[in-house]
This record gives sequence, structure tokens and C-alpha cells, in this order.
Amino acid sequence: MIIETDRNGSSMERLRHTTERFLDMNAWNGKPYHSFDHMLKERFSEKVYKVALNGGMTCPNRDGTLGNRGCIFCSAGGSGDFAENLQTDVWDQIEAAKKHVSNKTGSDKNINYIAYFQSFTNTYGPVSYLKPLFERAISHPDIAALSIATRPDCLGDDIIDLLKELNSKKPVWVELGLQTIHDKTAHFIRRGYELPVFENALNRLKKAGLTVIVHVILGLPGETTDQMKETVKYLADQPIDGIKLQLLHILKGTDLADIYQKDPFHVFSMEEYIDLVIDCITLLPPRITIHRITGDGPKNLLIAPLWSGNKRLVLNQMHKRLKERGAWQGQYYLSSLP
Repeated sequence: MIIETDRNGSSMERLRHTTERFLDMNAWNGKPYHSFDHMLKERFSEKVYKVALNGGMTCPNRDGTLGNRGCIFCSAGGSGDFAENLQTDVWDQIEAAKKHVSNKTGSDKNINYIAYFQSFTNTYGPVSYLKPLFERAISHPDIAALSIATRPDCLGDDIIDLLKELNSKKPVWVELGLQTIHDKTAHFIRRGYELPVFENALNRLKKAGLTVIVHVILGLPGETTDQMKETVKYLADQPIDGIKLQLLHILKGTDLADIYQKDPFHVFSMEEYIDLVIDCITLLPPRITIHRITGDGPKNLLIAPLWSGNKRLVLNQMHKRLKERGAWQGQYYLSSLP
């Protein structure tokens, strides 16, 4: 392992001790990054699966408040295409999701679940609607935590007070769709809020003691890889707890698909994407959990990149390339410390 030093050598020594602590003592289950699996094993005593639920909400980008068509990449399912059936009670959704897990694993014994409200904007409603919905979910004995995907402009003080209250009963994670820090791209994808809105929401969530995970999309049209890494560098210095690095998927039925079919833009090859993700991993401090390093859009909707449909291959190649490069989380974040 090669570690850069400064002129007096003190930073190198501090960096070496910090690096050895994370890589040797924690070991991240043999991975060179702070993986979601590792975090779950440390935090929960039993096997934990994340199950996608549908809270029956919409989005200010769809109901006319900010727009009617949503973000340009968002599917008809509100980026929750794997969520359970909206027509059923949330408890029944959990039971259905448990059966899906059991069919894959062969057992549902000694397994807990994270209730993940994924579709659309899951704090876009009054407390009178949200409170019984979320309380119903966390009252299920097999639910170990609650994860809520939302927008930073849909987090009023009353909502954050509710999340703080729920967090006193079971862990609550809030997932914010930032995607990019660049205004031009944000306007192009119709995100609908400015960066200071994100910063304000993040600070209020952290003040309330909540866990915050931020979503970043890699491959948005018009952005260079340097700009994508600038978003990751920015988040490396924010008080976030986790990050999802998501490959841009072009899905049928989205405005992004129309743009791509009329005027095709560059889409990452698997090799390009893997090297970019590894660059991003090296820029993140070891304390941040990396919840996702790729993604798998619905295969029946996926237009491009088609290689992303083979998630296992992507992950295997990612780990192989990490070893080839000798890369690890914090490699360049730590070397930039004074």
C-alpha cells in the first residue's frame, strides 16, 4: 500500500494509523469498502433483508406542484418498480415480501427486515396520513428498521418531528435523492430544488438524530466524469451516513428514453462505469456506508445499458478491478487531509 506523505511526515503517520484501523480492525468482511452488508452485520445480530413497500404517495414533480412528468429518468412506478402492491395493507405487503425472500433463500427463520418505502416521495403527505402508515410498518415484529425515500423539499418540521419520534422506537433512515450537485444537470433532469434546500434538510435531519443516505446517479447526460466525482467529493464532507452510487438506467416510458432514442448520448460501458465507481469509492471517508455500487432496473423496461442487467457479473468484475487497482475506500480522501 502506497501512502502519500507531506513534507514533515506527520500527516503520513496519522494517515497510516487511520487507514490501518479501518482496513485491519474492521476489515469490512474482506471488501475494500464499507459495504451495506458489513454495516448490517455490525448493527443487527440476525440476517436482515430490505423489502420495498408502497406507501401510496405521489410526488410534487408529478401532481402539478412543481411539474407533471416527474424527473426525466423516473419510471411510472416512481423508481419503486420492485415495491409490493399498493392495493394491500402495509402489513400484508411485508408478509408478501417475506414470502419472496423465503422463496429465494429457502427459509424465513432468524431473518429480520428493513421496511423500505421506496416509490415516489414518501414524506409527501400530512402527518395524519404518514404516522399510522409508518407506525403500522414498525409494529411488525420482523421489522428491524424503517427506511424512507424522499425529497429534501418534502421535509417540514412536523415531518422531521414524526421521524424523530419513530426513531426512538426503531431505527429510521431517510434516503434523499440528490443525484448531482450541478445546477445545470439538476435543471435538465427536472429535480425541482436547489442545493441549499438539500443542505438545509440534511442539517435538520442530523440535528434530529436521524440516519441519512444520499442517492447519486452516475452517467447523467451532459456531465463529465470529473463533475460526477465532484458530487461525491462534496458529499464526502457532508454529515451523511450512507451513499448509493447508482448507474443511470434508461427505461421505457420515461422522458429520458425519448431523449435517448431521438438523440443518443454516451452511455457507460461496464469497464468505464466500474473504474468511475472505484474512483468514487477512494474519495469517500471510511465512516460512510456504501449502500449501493450499481443497480438493476426492471429488465422488461431497460433500454440501456443492457450489460447492467447482469448484476452478479458487474459486482464480480467490480471486486476484481478493485484488487487490480489496489483501491480502497478513503484512499484519496484520507490522503487529502491536512
